[in-house]
Amino acid sequence: MTERGRRWLQRSRDTFRVGPSSMSITGDALTIEIDEVSMPIPARIRGRVRLTPSATTETPFQLDAAGRHLWHPIAPIAHVEADFDKPGMRFSGHGYLDTNWGSEPLEASFRSWNWSRGRIDDKAVIFYDSIRRDGSIAGLALSIGSDGQVASTEAPPMSDLPGTLWRVPRAARSDLGPPARLVRTLEDTPFYTRSVIDASIGGQRVTSVHESLSLDRFSSSIVQWMLPFRMPRRG
Repeated sequence: MTERGRRWLQRSRDTFRVGPSSMSITGDALTIEIDEVSMPIPARIRGRVRLTPSATTETPFQLDAAGRHLWHPIAPIAHVEADFDKPGMRFSGHGYLDTNWGSEPLEASFRSWNWSRGRIDDKAVIFYDSIRRDGSIAGLALSIGSDGQVASTEAPPMSDLPGTLWRVPRAARSDLGPPARLVRTLEDTPFYTRSVIDASIGGQRVTSVHESLSLDRFSSSIVQWMLPFRMPRRG
């Protein structure tokens, strides 16, 4: 991940390019071409990810009371194929695509959030729980079918997950009984974690991708000082 200035950007109706990497619509799929250098230990990352939606949605969701932040689960159910030359690897499976956007920085409106997406039969189940900057709590509990229809679903209780190396708090929803279980931590940073979890939802065991974000941590001076070492900046 590299932060790049305006001169590195190109955009057309079907393509968005940032430096040597790009995203483009080809037929009914989204193709992501990646050509980057990892940090903090430099290594070439080069490959392609192709996402073919099985279901899409049209309506974004408002995350804050003022309507300054929106979230859109564009393709809650999709098939993903990844093919990388460096490092050499190839895999495929079911996946997901969403986007967030807003008119002010996230840390101005939120303290933290927990999010998860799992699949039950032909439906995606998404939980989005946030603590706003004013201390109020907001949540979304959605079930999205293969036809793209979005419905509210019952949100199970929240249970804590084990802490991370950087001590970022994380919690997930699961039915009463055995709590949500951490399967694997995929990314662990001073302000953000991405994990695989196992939870009970509607009486079924579901494997989900989960993320926790601490925007209080993100906005701290020491994390802001550390960011360029993780994400180089090129004007």
